[in-house]
Amino acid sequence: MQQVARAAGVSRNAVSLALRNDPQIPPATRERIARVAAELGYRKNPTLAHLMSELRRGARGGHRATLALINAHEERDAFRTHPTIPSYVAGCHRRAAATGYTLDEFWLHDPAADGGRLQRIFQARGIRGMILVGLMRGNRLPERFLPALETAPCVVTGVATRDPALSFACSDHHLLVTRAMERIHHLGYQRPALVLDRGIDHLVERRFSAGFRIAQEMFPAEGRLEPFYTDTDTDQPRDRERFTRWLRRECPDVILTLYHRIRRWVEAAGVAVPGEIGLVQMEWRADHPDWAGMHQNNDIVGEAAVEMLIGMIHNGERGIPGFPRATLIGSRWIDGNTVRAKTGCR
Repeated sequence: MQQVARAAGVSRNAVSLALRNDPQIPPATRERIARVAAELGYRKNPTLAHLMSELRRGARGGHRATLALINAHEERDAFRTHPTIPSYVAGCHRRAAATGYTLDEFWLHDPAADGGRLQRIFQARGIRGMILVGLMRGNRLPERFLPALETAPCVVTGVATRDPALSFACSDHHLLVTRAMERIHHLGYQRPALVLDRGIDHLVERRFSAGFRIAQEMFPAEGRLEPFYTDTDTDQPRDRERFTRWLRRECPDVILTLYHRIRRWVEAAGVAVPGEIGLVQMEWRADHPDWAGMHQNNDIVGEAAVEMLIGMIHNGERGIPGFPRATLIGSRWIDGNTVRAKTGCR
């Protein structure tokens, strides 16, 4: 590093800051120092770089070891009241604590929390990175939030964003559905069906429906049913009526879905669960322990997001990435009494 400093005509500290992409060093100077370092064959010692990062973080005090945990859901209290978001949050807190970070919470839809204000807050508190949790009604961020991305790296949980595209951690939805289909095939079902909100499927780049269609190949041709798409994730009479007509027409022997209300719809149509039709919850939750389904391990997704973000911080990354990265977390099957060997549909 001292040789790089001499060749570039700067101090050793300036070299250290420049090679960490620190904004204290002007961009042109950073580029020049990086060019000189490359010409001299300079390489970081990754172990030493990590140790120095930890020492710097410890020397700055508790406020410097802070990450922003941003509630991207429309509901201000989603971190505590939403059926699934708290699992992501718990994982984020658990991993942050284990790695020496604290989390400051913000709400993306707070009218006062525009990107410029968040930039100032982050700088004042020494916040070094952001995790977005709960982005469920779309995969685009409010334009007023974008300036905050210039200050620190950001990782999204649950979905992939567009405009801008950011690095993300989420459940592997495609693999989740294929594993669930393998399990119900093993149980003897022959006519599986998918019931899903079309908007949710689009939000995850259609990985639910893609996994379903690929896995249909293990079933006989007459058992490859068309998915039933709801228009909304709420209990609408028109959807219930369409569902009943579809159920009578297609006669599935098992349904994969995200919604517990589907059991009410099935039983209201006079079909017994699980005697005549099985139900599989694709986002199994402990508040419905009787269901069979796939546990998405959203707390592990939260942990993975924190790990990704810390790696980006250590690498001096900030802003919108040129090549967003993804970490996909596997799910696990949970036994329940909503499935059994099929007996047919009325």
